[in-house]
Amino acid sequence: MMALAERLPKPAGQLTADAPLAPLLWFKAGGRADWLFEPKHADDLAHFLCALPADMPVMALGLGSNLIVRDGGVRGVVVRLGKPFAAIGRVDARTLHCGGGASGIAVSSAARDAGIAGLEFLRGIPGTVGGFVRMNGGAYGREVADILVDCDIITRAGTRQRLAADALHYRYRHSGLPADAIIIAARFRGVPGDPAVIQAEMDRIAAAREESQPLRTRTGGSTFKNPPGHKAWQLVDEAGCRGLTLGGAKVSEKHSNFLLNTGAASAADIEALGEEVRRRVLAATGVTLEWEIARVGEPA
Repeated sequence: MMALAERLPKPAGQLTADAPLAPLLWFKAGGRADWLFEPKHADDLAHFLCALPADMPVMALGLGSNLIVRDGGVRGVVVRLGKPFAAIGRVDARTLHCGGGASGIAVSSAARDAGIAGLEFLRGIPGTVGGFVRMNGGAYGREVADILVDCDIITRAGTRQRLAADALHYRYRHSGLPADAIIIAARFRGVPGDPAVIQAEMDRIAAAREESQPLRTRTGGSTFKNPPGHKAWQLVDEAGCRGLTLGGAKVSEKHSNFLLNTGAASAADIEALGEEVRRRVLAATGVTLEWEIARVGEPA
């Protein structure tokens, strides 16, 4: 690790060796990062990536939802955007500028305060701007592709680019962004609206999530993508997987498209349970479920 440290640039932000990632993840399971970098500002991130050895892998981490980090950990550098990247500001009567580290709840609340409607669904997305812009996150009939104007990224080479929404080649829960590009900001556009009406819609979304999803558990959010013409949770039910357990992992009985860490699950337990669900769904229905949760790192 000391030899590796000599190859790394000295940033203004916090750089931590052999950093545990489980506390930063919704599942509260998984391995460590060789290095965890929390940049102080965008220039700090750009300079660090530019000076980083070209063979050093880089991965961005947001709020840690929709993510399994395997028990063997992540090689290279994990970049986590904190408060310096969470600012939100109004561009005009319909548009917000949002830092890559801002949460969906913060963005929807800022839109309400600015009288901008159409962003309420972000209240139901458990992640940051960087994550849901990359994955075209969506909920309650809307997705990021409906509201994104453009985004700012820093490439693996440390250069800054502004990409229009069309350049991201969005499709369902997918974009064409390079895996190692880091989204530092985005602009979202809605329509003028009444803050009281916007708040009522946000309240409806919050209540619907509370009623249907296992929010106060160690989970990763929605596990599988909805196949065309199907709901993932219904397929999981048809295959008899609601409540299925493997090691310390369990399929939620409240919402069967959620996997849970019951308290002692390893990342391997969680991923293996997901693969067993996929196997049973294929056998029972003929449909192959695709993971919506990203799985990164190395096995133990």
